[in-house]
Amino acid sequence: MHDNNSRHRRADAYPDLDHVYAQCSGPGGLRLAEHMAEAMGLRAGATLVDIGSNRGLQTCFLAREYQVTALALDPWEDREDGRPMVEHVIDNARSWGVADRVLALRAGVPETGCATGAFDFAYSTTALEMIRALEGRDGYQAALGEILRILRPGGVFGLGEPMHLEVPIPEDLRPYVTRGEFSWAACFSDLTTTVSQVTEAGFEIVHAEYAADATAWWDEFARHDPFAKTDPEGDPTTLRVDAGRWTSFGVVIARKPLD
Repeated sequence: MHDNNSRHRRADAYPDLDHVYAQCSGPGGLRLAEHMAEAMGLRAGATLVDIGSNRGLQTCFLAREYQVTALALDPWEDREDGRPMVEHVIDNARSWGVADRVLALRAGVPETGCATGAFDFAYSTTALEMIRALEGRDGYQAALGEILRILRPGGVFGLGEPMHLEVPIPEDLRPYVTRGEFSWAACFSDLTTTVSQVTEAGFEIVHAEYAADATAWWDEFARHDPFAKTDPEGDPTTLRVDAGRWTSFGVVIARKPLD
């Protein structure tokens, strides 16, 4: 693992966090993308699939900064303008000068339609937890199984996911993390459980952590995410009440076995 605090960070070249968070989902933005890329050992010339790409800013960042060819998958429409997310991916790829190395497909897991063993790397941040809330454990496992299938043998999967620490929900926090259709209590799991599920899907774990920068990423999210800014009583209040007691962010790096 690289220590992003001890060296120049590629994400620092993109300081407009209002723009970054308008184009990414969840905490971390391009800092998370860089952290994941370094942990995965992303290399120039590789093929990467971004599962749940949102508007594709992280996809474009990885294509530009790490010289990979990427396929961005997302089945959803944008909450702001109703356009398919993949249309935003295409727009961002053009503006970032990587339209020749970023493709977009309106698809999700486990129905990607991609060939078995097609990719060197798979990348997913702030996406699969939504499947957990919608489809439960079985749906989450099916998604992981599809990611395993479309990776080549020896390929690397990087999962970055909002998680909770391995403690019970504080009672004063419970009303905040159980509200809404996609409540944090329904979406978030802990690191130990997630590692177990990734292993069960057939991956070999390379590295797993609660990210050291999780608090900073969530703070950035509360200050710069457009939906957080327009609804300060929502996620920003949840984070303030939580005060780091339960909410975190986990990173799991895993490899598809060679056999």
